[in-house]
Amino acid sequence: MERSHEFSIKAKDVSLQELRDRLAEFARVRGWEQYHSPRNLLLALVGEVGELSEIFQWKGEVARGLPNWSSDDKEHLEEELSDVLLYLIQLADVCGLDLGQAALTKIIKNARKYPVVTQTNASSPAYN
Repeated sequence: MERSHEFSIKAKDVSLQELRDRLAEFARVRGWEQYHSPRNLLLALVGEVGELSEIFQWKGEVARGLPNWSSDDKEHLEEELSDVLLYLIQLADVCGLDLGQAALTKIIKNARKYPVVTQTNASSPAYN
């Protein structure tokens, strides 16, 4: 995705809705909607995940915060993460799904599936 002054934004919190709307406009004015089928967006997403994976491929374990990475390496990572996010948002939009709500619902399902284990529960026979 190219950077453009018409789409520049500096904000702490950007909503999925805003990203979705900007992506839809970006594609619309370029006449790209015809190519944005669920299949095509999924394949583009997979390609971007591959590019993201390449960044980490030979680095071994990486410390949180990437303290030993150059600013260029971090910028490259930001770009690839952004590409993955943007294609994911487009895919959800084209499929008619609310990605934000789906993510919140999944977090709730995971909380039920994987409850917090307290010291009291951890020592009980049910957890052994």
